[in-house]
Order: sequence, then structure tokens, then C-alpha cells
Amino acid sequence: MTGEDFDLLCRLLRERSGLMLTRDKAYLLESRLLPVARKRNMKSLDELIVALRLRPEGDLVRDVVEAMTTNESFFFRDLLPFDQFLKTRAARKQIRIWSAACSSGQEPYSLAMILSEEKMKLQGWQVEIIATDLSTEILEKAQAGLYSQFEVQRGLPIQLLVKYFKQQGDRWQIDPAIRGMVKFRCLNLLDDFTSLGVFDVIFCRNVLIYFEQATKTLVLERVARILPQDGYLYLGGAETVIGITDKFQAIAEQRGIYGPVLSPSAMAQKLAAV
Repeated sequence: MTGEDFDLLCRLLRERSGLMLTRDKAYLLESRLLPVARKRNMKSLDELIVALRLRPEGDLVRDVVEAMTTNESFFFRDLLPFDQFLKTRAARKQIRIWSAACSSGQEPYSLAMILSEEKMKLQGWQVEIIATDLSTEILEKAQAGLYSQFEVQRGLPIQLLVKYFKQQGDRWQIDPAIRGMVKFRCLNLLDDFTSLGVFDVIFCRNVLIYFEQATKTLVLERVARILPQDGYLYLGGAETVIGITDKFQAIAEQRGIYGPVLSPSAMAQKLAAV
């Protein structure tokens, strides 16, 4: 692959998904895009790049972006109990949760299982979980709720596997009731997502690390518009808002959890609820 070819692919990925690739990650282009080329009966990555130069739009571009988007996910990845959220929402008995860049669905289904385990506390509540990703292919997998033995072993407690999954051959399918708790939508975080409405809790974990600084700021400032003052934003362990936006601040003693910037009195009230 020439330097010009690498720059072309990097520019396309940055514009369409926000993904930033450095030259030391060039191997990812070959390992992930060769299957795309073969699927289209192309003999090499060079042939795929020629096709992209001739027509930098359409299904081929979509397939390239989806192939390069990281789609690794785990069940119950460092998720904390929802007691702090439920306390603040007890008066109106309503909670909306967004799992952004949900990949194959492990995160939103983990949330659904947590809430199902708390169903006695949530009688009469209106619960909504929205899960989004830019990949239509990965969303189809998520909606099917069908996972390999390897996938269910990654963080899923055995008691929840037995309770909420049924074995289908060599794979496991999650209970229809849990699948029904999650609404999946195709969405690119580079687009304006404020039409989704306001959420009490937003999970945007291990996504920002792939964006350049300006894109991180754009996404976080849009998130701030749809998060109420007593809402919570979850980021990945390697992510931060410091130096990116002044719209959020860390919640004391809660790693990876952020809230909108509040006055001292409002922050004291929020900490008392945690």
C-alpha cells in the first residue's frame, strides 16, 4: 500500500466515522479490508482502493467504514449498580438510557438484565434503553441476541447466563423479553443526535479514544445538550473530558462517571444521592 493509498483510506475513515489511524496501525487496514475486497470478488486491497478512488460513495464506502470500526464488546464491563440513578428518578418513575456505539449489544443487554433483576423496585416505571451504532451489520447481530460460547464467557455471570439465555446449537440466545427492552438504531456519532431526546444515563465508552480532539469536543458538547443536570455520562477508563470540554466534570470517587458542570450547591445535592 502506498502512502497516498494510506492517506486516502485515513481521510475517508476520519470523515465518515471520526476514526483516526496512525501509520503504525496500517496492518489493520489490510487485515480488515481484505475480506471486504474478497467479498466483492476483488483480487487485492489495491483493487479495492482503485474502486474507492473512482467512486468514493455508496455501499463500498459503507462496507469499508463498518469493517474498520472496532466492534469488540463485553457483558457487564465495569457496570456499577443503578441504585444512584433509581434514587434520583423515584419520584417520576422514569429512566432513559443510551448506549452509544453499542457494537454487538452486550452493553445494552447487560443494562437490561440489571434492570430486570431490579424489577420489583421498578414496578410501574417507564424504562427505555436506546442502543446505537453506525454499522448496520453489527446491529443485525445485536438484534438477534445470539452469542458464541467465547462471547458469553466474557464478563457474563453464570447465574445470568442460565437465567436469561437458551442454548441454540453451539451458541446462546438471550431471552426475548430482554431483547424487547432494547431499541436498536443506526446512528453515526458524527451526525447531530440531539433528536434522540434527553437521557438520564449515557454510556459512550471507549469511543472517544478513536477520535481527533475537535471531534471529541463536538460529540461531548452534543451529549451535554441531551443530559439533564442530574444525569450521568459513562466514559471508558482511558478516556477523560479534561482539556476537551468544560461542559462536564468528574463525579467524586466514581471512576469514569461524569456529570454536567453544576453550581457548588447543586453538586452537593448530586453527590448526596450517589
